[in-house]
Amino acid sequence: MSDEPPRAAGRTALTAAPALLVTALLVTGCGGGGKGPSAGATPAGGLDKLPQATTYTTLDDLPKDDAPSAKGDGTVVHPHDTVPVSAKPGAPAVAELPSTQLKGPTWVPVVESRPGWRRVLLPSRPNGVTGWIPDAGLKAARSSSSVNVDLGDRKMTLFQGGRQVGSWSVAVGAPKTPTPTGRTFLLASLAPEKPTYSPLILPVGAHSATLDSFGGGPGTVAFHGWPTRSVFGRAVTHGCVRVPADALKRLAKVPLGTPVLITD
Repeated sequence: MSDEPPRAAGRTALTAAPALLVTALLVTGCGGGGKGPSAGATPAGGLDKLPQATTYTTLDDLPKDDAPSAKGDGTVVHPHDTVPVSAKPGAPAVAELPSTQLKGPTWVPVVESRPGWRRVLLPSRPNGVTGWIPDAGLKAARSSSSVNVDLGDRKMTLFQGGRQVGSWSVAVGAPKTPTPTGRTFLLASLAPEKPTYSPLILPVGAHSATLDSFGGGPGTVAFHGWPTRSVFGRAVTHGCVRVPADALKRLAKVPLGTPVLITD
């Protein structure tokens, strides 16, 4: 349990092909152009297949997070293979959690444990959706990091081992496209070969509450940089959190699955 999961910009940094830039834009909707799977899309393989718990799907048959402001202990898990997801321990599966997300390993935070089972936050809609997965076949680790975003103060704070190690003024969602509140997690790391507005895009397991899709993607919220500093401290985005270059470098070292708490 003392080992940490992979860092955001390590084995999960995606720099191998120009197509990954398209992936970054279509997932987060932070850029534009193209068409991608929408939230609630029918899973590949048809209706007889269980839906995949990814940023592209909606899972209405699973429970919502009943403690969206709670702080966990940093425990995160990675399934070695696709695992079933149930509404209750031992109940029939209603979804599947794949072992990879956005070309990187799936790491999700644990919010509750019972013998043989882990309740985890999932990256699908609705925001805060959770599910129970069997403990067998999971790799467990603990992230000593956590990220807080205060929408009122428009600040992001990074903690390491419970100690504040950095705080930055950031840009957050505009009034008509607010950044969603509650606890979520660092889902993936996308490092486009030819970056436009940011050298790194860090999607989280949450979506815009007002946009079903944006720029061809499912409206996934992400941390990313921005070329002009004038936006920081303002509510001007479509829901993503724009951060200064120094903050982005620090976030790049944060393990996948790390909890992110967004408050008003």
